[in-house]
Amino acid sequence: MREQSGRSLIEMIGVLALAGIITAAAINMYRSIDQRQKRLIASEALHQIVKDTKTLLQYSGYNAVSVDFLIKSGALHDNKAPAGSDDWTITSSVDGTEFSVNLFGLTFEECAYFTTKKFDWATKISVNGYDSGSASYCLKTGDNKISFFAQ
Repeated sequence: MREQSGRSLIEMIGVLALAGIITAAAINMYRSIDQRQKRLIASEALHQIVKDTKTLLQYSGYNAVSVDFLIKSGALHDNKAPAGSDDWTITSSVDGTEFSVNLFGLTFEECAYFTTKKFDWATKISVNGYDSGSASYCLKTGDNKISFFAQ
């Protein structure tokens, strides 16, 4: 009788299952790293927008500020929002001492990230109309609005 060498079907299924688990974990890790990177880039972009807006308000003598005004002045390259949907606004107070950067269409995860991260340039954060800046006001539906106030 001849000896047979090779793997059984059960061993091959086990190897494929293990490979599937490792692949799923790698994909999940990639998504997590990608989301973290996008949020970091958005945070840096928001900081730059606030910095440029402060400079324009300080030196232009113009109290009303908007996304279009920032584009025309060269502070922004385009009207693409740092996070959420591309429908976003910048509004200033009547006297020009305070302004807000308003982001719309944020997912629950983005909303929770931006409300729990403390930005030194933001004097106040409003989430869906509530001035507390708490992640508890983030909606699970993914249609969140956050306003970052700065002076």
